[in-house]
Amino acid sequence: MKNTYSLWLLLVLCTATICAAGQSSVLPANLRCEYLADPLGIDELQPRLSWTLQATDSNAHAQRQTAYRILVAATAKELEENKGGIWNSGWVNTDDMQHIVYKGKPLQDDQSYYWKVSVKDEKGRVSEWSPAAVWTTGILQPGHWKAAWIGTDEIFDPRQRDCNISDPWFRKTFNLTAQPRKANIFIASVGFHELYVNGKKIGDGVMAPAVTNHAKRARYVTYDIAAALRPGKNVITIWLGTSWSIFGPYIAPGKPQTPIVTAQAAIYNKDAAAPALLLTTDATWLTHPSPNKLLGVWNSNRMGGELWDAGKETDNWNTIEADESTWRGATEYHPHLLLSAQMTEPNKVMNEIKPRSIEARPDGSFRVDMGVNFAGWTAIRVKGNPGDRIDFQYSEREQMDMTFGLHSAYVIGKSGEGEFRNRFNYSSGRWITIRGLKYKPAPEDIRGWLVRTDYRSATTFACSDSLQNWIYDRVRWTYENLSLGGYIVDCPQRERLGYGGDAHATCETGMFNYHLGAFYTKWMEDWRDVQGTESIVGDMYDTAWAHKGVMSGRHLHKGILPHTAPTFMGGGGPAWGGICVSLPWFLYQQEGDRRVLEKNFEMIKNWLAFLDTQTENHLLKRFGGPWDFLGDWLWPGATAEGMNNNKPQTVCLNNSYRVFNLRTAAKIARVLGKNADAQHWEQQAADAAAAINAKFYNAADHSYSDSSMANLAAALLAEVPPPAERAAVMKRLETEILVNRKGHIHVGITGGALLFKLLRDEGRDDLIYSMTSQTTYPGWGYMKANDATTIWEMWEKDLPGHSLLHSSYLYPGAWYINGVAGIRQDPQSGKGFRHFVVRPPLLTAAQLKWAHASFNASAGEIKTAWQREGNRLTLEVSVPPNCTATVELPEQEAARVKESSGYMKKKGTRNGYTLFELPAGKYTLRTI
Repeated sequence: MKNTYSLWLLLVLCTATICAAGQSSVLPANLRCEYLADPLGIDELQPRLSWTLQATDSNAHAQRQTAYRILVAATAKELEENKGGIWNSGWVNTDDMQHIVYKGKPLQDDQSYYWKVSVKDEKGRVSEWSPAAVWTTGILQPGHWKAAWIGTDEIFDPRQRDCNISDPWFRKTFNLTAQPRKANIFIASVGFHELYVNGKKIGDGVMAPAVTNHAKRARYVTYDIAAALRPGKNVITIWLGTSWSIFGPYIAPGKPQTPIVTAQAAIYNKDAAAPALLLTTDATWLTHPSPNKLLGVWNSNRMGGELWDAGKETDNWNTIEADESTWRGATEYHPHLLLSAQMTEPNKVMNEIKPRSIEARPDGSFRVDMGVNFAGWTAIRVKGNPGDRIDFQYSEREQMDMTFGLHSAYVIGKSGEGEFRNRFNYSSGRWITIRGLKYKPAPEDIRGWLVRTDYRSATTFACSDSLQNWIYDRVRWTYENLSLGGYIVDCPQRERLGYGGDAHATCETGMFNYHLGAFYTKWMEDWRDVQGTESIVGDMYDTAWAHKGVMSGRHLHKGILPHTAPTFMGGGGPAWGGICVSLPWFLYQQEGDRRVLEKNFEMIKNWLAFLDTQTENHLLKRFGGPWDFLGDWLWPGATAEGMNNNKPQTVCLNNSYRVFNLRTAAKIARVLGKNADAQHWEQQAADAAAAINAKFYNAADHSYSDSSMANLAAALLAEVPPPAERAAVMKRLETEILVNRKGHIHVGITGGALLFKLLRDEGRDDLIYSMTSQTTYPGWGYMKANDATTIWEMWEKDLPGHSLLHSSYLYPGAWYINGVAGIRQDPQSGKGFRHFVVRPPLLTAAQLKWAHASFNASAGEIKTAWQREGNRLTLEVSVPPNCTATVELPEQEAARVKESSGYMKKKGTRNGYTLFELPAGKYTLRTI
């Protein structure tokens, strides 16, 4: 009996040991390097590696990572053999899985680095290796770039109505003795480019590179061309599009107003350590004008389009068989430009759009309704006599043939037929007017596509209210149409400028709906590149304006920022330049990215130091020219009232915004351990808040300045009211929305962004719901009732000169995820969404009956779904592995909640809410 018991005990212990050493509860997946999947040609010397975890049992709970081990190898084979010759991190005991800094051997130019990761779970069990990932390096040191800049001798003349230069081709033939093992080409261009090897276009990106401050920098794009090369004679052809090469603010010494390119490729044969050929651009390359030309001059209201002259087409222009007798030598140029890798996603063509209707009109033209306002490309097949010119006019407005001067054209060649297709410019609108065509086109002859930066969507959302679903859908569509080129434009048809003020209206919406870590990291570099230069307002081709050292008689301060980046032009105010403080902080909160704070800290200090020079008695004074001190912008009726930036209401708002900047900067300084800076800014914020209260606070009704929503929201968000007054000021804002404005919104771009952020932070879903549910002017429902397919620039539709696809009012997009769906940041986390809060909105079943969403955060996919029936709530929550959540429910509702897993733990109360802690897993909470 004793022996039997001993054997049984031994069996139990052995089984427990086997189980403990069994399958890990998690598997690493979704590997990223600097936010990107398998990026080509990065130039970060210490790139950061990230992953998420997948549960091996979807019904289990509390899965965690307790350690990781990373291997980095020089070849895929070495990695398969579990060798980390470049870096073997060893086991690192931590739950960190985001932004792990590479600490291996120094990286080399033009190399591939293969990597994978294994983790230990909550019981110390080792997971399987992740799938392999790779990154490749670009040219890491400036001195390693051997190529020259080349272009043509055709120079842009800004006095012309349309651009006077053609989009040029460049080509180089060369011989190879063998099929290459490796061949990456690095191409930087001022103006867009396309690459062809032996007649084949390389890559599916378009309109490369991302938009950049070409007064200072050019970004190169990396292409793997090994498979397109062959033994014997080869040809590489680069096609340049004029585009940003003639943008006035980019005028700089040594850089011509014509598209230019520099390219370099090292071509390696099998097993060779040294390249068989180093191919670089120089004066031996040949050039020829293409049949394509920019229409317009790349200026506000004159972005134009493209003219394709099929009579000038050249056979085999990008193949070995081309007749080079009419080609001539390229011109070398010597611009002073920094070269760096493009570390964000490329532009791509997506979302095909087909015509809704085609109307033949009495004047012989044809009117095409594409059904939706969009920014992107069109392709239109045409027939006619050789030499016939067919014109295409693009419009946002049904009653106008053309808006903002957007037009393209096609000259028919000798075949009598052809197809117009965009290549280096894009249009924006819903309607196309076709002139010069002698027959009614068929619907299948016309197609359109959205073109945008190829970031990934992160979110799905739906709720019981059809208007809210419409707003959410149109906000996302509008955002996507604003994001061609690695930054957010105000509008894609008129200006294409990267306004900082408009960024406040879009950035949190963007972050809660898309994976934008690389995108916003790039845009912050753009802001660093333009610091020290004021905005250009006026004729951008007047070189006296460009990058001048004096602003309205006052010498330039190194911390000043133009109101747009990387584009310099346009008006704004402190809330425009202030994006240099708030955007890094928002990205840090979203992603746990400390480096974005470090890289931008000096810019932040310089910006706040500039504002100090405009401050007297702790209050910011009105400064600059007529367009340099804007406050809120485009509130309902603003154009009729006058948006005079000398008004006290603007001075009040901009002072509150400065306090918001100071408090945010102090938080950044605390994270970075810069406590002296933090203390200084905290004291400045306190002094400024006291001065604002003394000058602008209306004690009788607990408001500020003109009692507007904008000033109330700005003061509350910046924590200007003394603690004893805050509740009263918040109540005054509630009254302004629900009573004085009868539930409607009454703010513009800047004030609205501040208002919605405040209300989201305060959990005032009721006030946001009131404003988003109105169907009369002003509001999003009014846009829907007026056949909008995108979000407008103004609350009014019919004021001429204003855009119907704009960044103005996209701020509800964040609320649908962190308000209606209840997926909220934990401001104390510091690790992005590793810990998050779930708080269903305080809305009645009569307002919203249900909502469900998924949010694929950088730490994993979060899901929520809730439903209200009378006083009963059902809430489903999915917490990804290695994450935790706090569910917040009103105390009375929490007292009736049941959950069956046994993993949910009560963690106390706060501000009228009961808190429940949830480790990883799936949960269903029900009130009884």
